[in-house]
Amino acid sequence: MYENMPNRSIMCIDMRCFYASCMATLAGLNVLNEAVAVVGNLEQQSSIVLSASPIAKKRFQIKTGTRLFEIPKHPDIHVFEAKMEYFVRMSVEITKLFTSYVPSEAIHVYSIDESFIDLTGTEKLWGDPEQTARAIQNELYKQFEIPSTVGMGPNMLLAKLALDLEAKKTGFAKWDFKDVEKKLWPVMPLSEMWGIGRRTERTLNHMGIFSVGDLANADLSALEEKFGIMGNQLYHHAWGIDLSTVGEAPIVEGQISFGKSQILKRDYHTKKEIFIVLLEMCEDVARRAREAYKVGRTITLGMSYSRDAFGGGFQRAKTIDEATNDTMAIYRVCLQLFEEHYNERPVRQISISISKLESEQSLQLSLFDTKRWKRRKLGAAMDHLRAHYGSTAILRAVSYTEAGTAIGRDGLLGGHKR
Repeated sequence: MYENMPNRSIMCIDMRCFYASCMATLAGLNVLNEAVAVVGNLEQQSSIVLSASPIAKKRFQIKTGTRLFEIPKHPDIHVFEAKMEYFVRMSVEITKLFTSYVPSEAIHVYSIDESFIDLTGTEKLWGDPEQTARAIQNELYKQFEIPSTVGMGPNMLLAKLALDLEAKKTGFAKWDFKDVEKKLWPVMPLSEMWGIGRRTERTLNHMGIFSVGDLANADLSALEEKFGIMGNQLYHHAWGIDLSTVGEAPIVEGQISFGKSQILKRDYHTKKEIFIVLLEMCEDVARRAREAYKVGRTITLGMSYSRDAFGGGFQRAKTIDEATNDTMAIYRVCLQLFEEHYNERPVRQISISISKLESEQSLQLSLFDTKRWKRRKLGAAMDHLRAHYGSTAILRAVSYTEAGTAIGRDGLLGGHKR
């Protein structure tokens, strides 16, 4: 099966507890020896922990998602407020370090703290790729005092799986195709495997598939019938096969989307309040799609209820016949999903995304919607004003109400202070 498969030297490097490491460096602390926690806002007791050092997790049970008021009052715990602009700058500098080993096209920045690097062909410059990967780790710590973990594999998928399933415990792991049956197939639940979410896991469980080994030995035609092209991909990923290359689109098809998630500062109890935030978020998602000249067919709405209402929530999607990047079209679909699934409980978090993207040029002129082009031009004009004069240069009237969040979030980066 693997004879004709690409066999490259791919490393996936993850900066451990990145935000905590950055803040520890600023404060002159060793993130591996100190209890460090980074929260979104020190002025809000409900603010959540974004990153915690290993000692904070092990000794004080502080983890991502812990609330500020839940952090023990202990002199050994160092709590910092997130500095998102600094984190982004640090990530850029780290990427520059990678370019001293490979050209930029051999680097795929997967997230602010994780990157893929293709070391294929660097043997004549740096020697054995595994040793080069370790040298990059050492240089990263020497320059920035940021610890890292590395997974290596013959493709991006196995490099990522080596990182997630082994290297995060050991610091370094290298997988090959021969390791798939021994190391990947026993993995369960299925959501432990990168690229398989809880919903897909439940569907596979209903098909009698509970481990990656079960998936690898499942009937391919049945998977394709149930999931379409994704079923084919799931099957081959279970065998460790991935044909994508560094620099291409993300490995998991359908992963490309425009989305926004927001944790509200208080519980929102009424539909009127919730709809205000929904509209603001739809505006932001639609603007980003328009700036990329993309339209989407699938709109997803997620709601998380207040802890005071025992938590829970829903996430549902609807695929529409005609792709869009129009704010009100996205908003109308969100309202429909809301009315179908909301159960009258206070809301504390909202998420919206559009996916199944295609080029805006694919839009067809409609004989029945003669104002579509005017709405697109109006949206572009509003986007232009915001780009030049700031995100609050022009707002919908609802943003000036008590429930609006757009003004309060102006100047934030990733939802947090710069």
